[in-house]
Amino acid sequence: MPAGVSRRTEGSSSSLLPPITQDDDQIAAFLEGVSVPTLVASMAHLTGDPAFVRGPLRPRTFIPNDFQGGLEEHESRALREQALAAIRVYRDAGCPPVPPPPGPLAREIMAWLVCEPVADEYAEMFLEEMNIAGDDPRRLDLGDLDAAARHGLSVVVIGCGQSGLLAGVRLKQAGIPFTIIEKNADVGGTWLENSYPGCRVDVGNHFYCYSFEPSDGFGGYFSQQPELLGYFRQVMRRHDIAPHVRWSTEVLSATWDEVASRWHLVIRGPDGTRTRLDANVVISAVGQLNRPLTPEIPGLDTFSGPVFHTARWDHSVGLAGRRVALIGAGASGFQVAPAIAQDVESLVVFQRSAQWMAPNRKYRQAVDDGAKWAMRHLPGYASWYRFMLMYQASDKALDLVRVDPHWPGLPESVNAANEARRRVLLSWIERQVGDDPELLAKVIPDYPLMGKRLLQDDGSWLRCLRRDNVDLVRDEIIRIEPDAVVTGRGRFEVDVIVLATGFRANEFLAPMDITGRGGARLREQWADGPAAHLGITVPRFPNLFLMYGPGTNLAHAGSIIFHSECQLRFIGSCLRALLTGGYRSMEVTTQAFDDYVGRLRAELAGTVWAHPAVRHSWYKGDDGRVHVLSPWRLVDYWRMTRDVEPGSYLFT
Repeated sequence: MPAGVSRRTEGSSSSLLPPITQDDDQIAAFLEGVSVPTLVASMAHLTGDPAFVRGPLRPRTFIPNDFQGGLEEHESRALREQALAAIRVYRDAGCPPVPPPPGPLAREIMAWLVCEPVADEYAEMFLEEMNIAGDDPRRLDLGDLDAAARHGLSVVVIGCGQSGLLAGVRLKQAGIPFTIIEKNADVGGTWLENSYPGCRVDVGNHFYCYSFEPSDGFGGYFSQQPELLGYFRQVMRRHDIAPHVRWSTEVLSATWDEVASRWHLVIRGPDGTRTRLDANVVISAVGQLNRPLTPEIPGLDTFSGPVFHTARWDHSVGLAGRRVALIGAGASGFQVAPAIAQDVESLVVFQRSAQWMAPNRKYRQAVDDGAKWAMRHLPGYASWYRFMLMYQASDKALDLVRVDPHWPGLPESVNAANEARRRVLLSWIERQVGDDPELLAKVIPDYPLMGKRLLQDDGSWLRCLRRDNVDLVRDEIIRIEPDAVVTGRGRFEVDVIVLATGFRANEFLAPMDITGRGGARLREQWADGPAAHLGITVPRFPNLFLMYGPGTNLAHAGSIIFHSECQLRFIGSCLRALLTGGYRSMEVTTQAFDDYVGRLRAELAGTVWAHPAVRHSWYKGDDGRVHVLSPWRLVDYWRMTRDVEPGSYLFT
């Protein structure tokens, strides 16, 4: 079933929560399945009484993805009993609206939950992300501006994945006419295209959802693809975005008309017909991970059986009882292998490099009914749970990323914190396969921790590799024959080849032809590497805004949806600046662009992602530099994108 989307009205964290109708015994049973610290936070929120977070019973530690605070069972029981008493009063009073806690209490609850003070700059960001009052503080509200001016501004959004859908929601809120061009026949982007077995999100999905559309209906803590796709479909229906979308349509080119101050787009519809579409503003929401990379392996085109990429999974091909080659063991292959291993006759996994993985027992765990009930009925519970998910993903990992040039452990690790965490994760691997020296040697990464994407693991990956019908091959593939994959080690006869070989992540906006002011070609301008101011704007391309652009992918923290909301808020401030000033166009100055990109590249150069020990990484472009990632603290990017700096832009 699609994940349910919960709704709240302005000024109250509980105005549209359903009333509690369960009796005490039923409520007590539900409370057995909750995060007890989150429950206590909810009670302080519900009652406004700080005594809930000032008593002797409190979390001892903050454990990512655990959220039980190291409490002993008798302590958790006592706290659940205290909560039940408060819930009883709330229920018997008819579940009246509950105001958000005042700022000082909210900050006290935060510190109590995570066992340490929360800096003011972060607290402000967290409170906004939690949308604790239900008033959607990132809403694009231009109602104070002239309606005729708003209606006269036309916007084309390219793509209807999570960021394009978000753009549609915000533009509709603002009363600005818009059209979304989507190459697929449905919403969802990567969550539509990637339907391979085992596909799931690796960010806690109660954080990996829009702040203004939290969901209390997710079935898993890290939902699988069908559930996430259902969530985006439901958001689209709730906001009635579909009438604004041209499905199965591609943008071939976009050209800036300097006289008219408009973009002329050439689009190709589902029947192949090419037409022109004009707009004042273009928002690109095409993503980074949507163009599959097919490896150049000699003989691949001669293979006699089915060959398909994970992002183009051929569901007509049955794998049961067949010999399967899985080429690639990154994020996608890591999920595919455990999902198909028990059904195939044999599975050969070809891996160029091993992956660092973090233990996460919740990775494939279903959400307890009690937790769902609490999110749906208890004021603040869902918001405080979201806070803890965001807190664990907020910037602390940057300490693992920055290279200490004087660190003696190079290149195995890049600093003391990186080495300490490396030892923890190495122990996780050794505990699972330490009795198999041959396999252990294959699965220990030969590059520093965090150099590539850190994967989430509950033990399924290494259990899969230990199966009798699974073989992990680290040798380079020499060629492919009609019935086999050949390496220096030997010949592996297979019936099906699955390519888990990633995407053309560094080819931003390809294959579209984008031409800006003075005939500037975006592809040529990016010959030295793709770059954008804040990842959003580029000199000589007025009124063009990028979402999930260069330098915005997150490898150390956060959720890409959080980043998208930051970017859309910035774009909204740009639209406001255009409208209030009566301008026709705006363009980032070369100085602002150069200053920002210079700082970005200098910061990236000092990270593990750019370290020469890290090879075969999609984080790096063909030139060996990192162009796709953000090196900034979340709170810094959040602040940088809160409003446009007029001095950084040329308005005409």
